[in-house]
Amino acid sequence: MDVTLTAAEGLAVLAAGVTAGTINAVVGSGTLVTFPVLLALGYPPLVANVSNTVGLVPGSLSGAYAYRGDLAGHGRLLLRLGTAAVLGGVAGAVLLLRLPDGAFRAIVPALIVLALVLVAVQPWLARVLAGRHGGDGRRGGPLLLVGVFGTATYGGYFGAAQGVLLLGLLGVLLSADLRWVNGVKNLLAGLVNGVAAVSFLAVGTVAWQPALLIAAGSVVGGLIGGRWGRRLPPAVLRAAIVVVGLAALVKLLMA
Repeated sequence: MDVTLTAAEGLAVLAAGVTAGTINAVVGSGTLVTFPVLLALGYPPLVANVSNTVGLVPGSLSGAYAYRGDLAGHGRLLLRLGTAAVLGGVAGAVLLLRLPDGAFRAIVPALIVLALVLVAVQPWLARVLAGRHGGDGRRGGPLLLVGVFGTATYGGYFGAAQGVLLLGLLGVLLSADLRWVNGVKNLLAGLVNGVAAVSFLAVGTVAWQPALLIAAGSVVGGLIGGRWGRRLPPAVLRAAIVVVGLAALVKLLMA
């Protein structure tokens, strides 16, 4: 289904891209802004989902770029986590193209609730784990790799609240430093969206006009959100994650 956007509709998609890029860089769940906009403009769900994923790739990477200083020196860890994210993203993209629409969305609310609980109790739980394992070593153990793969599979399939899920997972199993974890989250989300986008391009289901508008907007939003995310105190960032996660939960339950 081909939809030609008017100038006003194009501006709305561009603005949604800026907003989504900002939200993704700070917390995640920017898909919950752009995806409904594309549906409202008449794009079928599959085309809207695919075009949205392709469009948000540059924004995810620009958000990660804002954290480049924080991530320096952790190349081996990021390589392990990134590999799990890439494999999961490919698996999710394949599932999107083969499974019935809505197969994963049935469990998304439960995943979001779990992620919000992890974010809320993360300071206490991280202290407990640090006491058992000798401090915050920023490790990438098997449990974390499996968790990243599972979250990336979901992200490649749909992506809404992927960032919240990653923050909850990484905050408990990787590091208590939520701002540093946010930079890792941005990088992993960018990889997931990137490999999923490549898979979608091979199938040819992308609506390029909205995808390019979202891409342009998300780059700007990613840089803005990356700067804000690095400056927010951990308590404020944690509160923002919970608020956005609850909004995502309500929106998905009402869909």
